[in-house]
Amino acid sequence: MIHYRKAHLNDIAAMQRLVKPEIDDGIILIRSDDEISTNIRSYMLAFDDEQLIGFVALHIHTLTLAEVRSLIVEAAYRGRQVGSKLVNMCVEEAKTLGLKKILSLTYEQRFFEKLGFVEIPKESIPEHKIWADCIKCKHFPICNEVSLIKTL
Repeated sequence: MIHYRKAHLNDIAAMQRLVKPEIDDGIILIRSDDEISTNIRSYMLAFDDEQLIGFVALHIHTLTLAEVRSLIVEAAYRGRQVGSKLVNMCVEEAKTLGLKKILSLTYEQRFFEKLGFVEIPKESIPEHKIWADCIKCKHFPICNEVSLIKTL
């Protein structure tokens, strides 16, 4: 049975193992254990019994803007609404915090559009400091990700 909860520090090793293939492929940015630890309260996890099968982070940038990032679902669980549930948990948390918009930079445009996100030009991404992460990407400066935003 799939269940969801906020991350704990002792989840980091399992999170790193799950995301490693996506990092190796350049789909998700690498995050150090220290960076994950510092932001542990941002992460929401999905488990099938005791096995970690997915996670996501809601990273707050400003008083009004957050970003859904590091979304990963184990391949065997894709298409079973795990990713949708994780993103919707981010949306609910963002609303509770009083945020107005959630950004996503992704290769999975249709997935996010089904959840109410709409494409925006990268040049119009609010709060340009978001680009600080882009420098870490192996695809920088040639990026094929799509920018999407959801207004809450």
